[in-house]
Amino acid sequence: MTNSAIIETPRVRLRHWQESDREPFARMNADPRVMEFFPSPLSAAQSDALMSKIASHFRRYGFGLYAAELRSDGTFAGFIGLSVPSFKAHFTPCVEIGWRLARQAWGQGLATETATAVLQHARNVLHLPEVVSITVPANVRSRRVMEKLGMTHDPAEDFDHPQLPPGHPLRRHVLYRLGL
Repeated sequence: MTNSAIIETPRVRLRHWQESDREPFARMNADPRVMEFFPSPLSAAQSDALMSKIASHFRRYGFGLYAAELRSDGTFAGFIGLSVPSFKAHFTPCVEIGWRLARQAWGQGLATETATAVLQHARNVLHLPEVVSITVPANVRSRRVMEKLGMTHDPAEDFDHPQLPPGHPLRRHVLYRLGL
């Protein structure tokens, strides 16, 4: 059964997750390049658990991380959407925009295209006053997307991610903000 689109852009359909997303999602999460700025690639079981967590988030908040598929052929391309971080930091509670794309979807402007549409949804449908986005300082690709979206970075707001132990090479994070 195909779920209807929540958000469509010229090249991407953002929709609710389907059982058929499980395998390409696990493959994407197991890719060391895709997961370069995360503590480790995910096993199939961890990927399935993340899918369940995303579904729970949708039930709780009415929004979440949408499965992204290419409109041209229905190929699973990753996810993009909004989430409420489960950790505590100086900027929480908040709503975060985030994305993870399969490697074959990189370098085509899809993250910026779909994130722009998600931000319009956040503003016009959800009436959110602000969204944030976080990543590690070295994640230049995601930081470029954040900047293209008009998000701003204040180095004074950078933080140590509380879910990573002291000394972990990915603990330091940058925070970007965008008022809607």
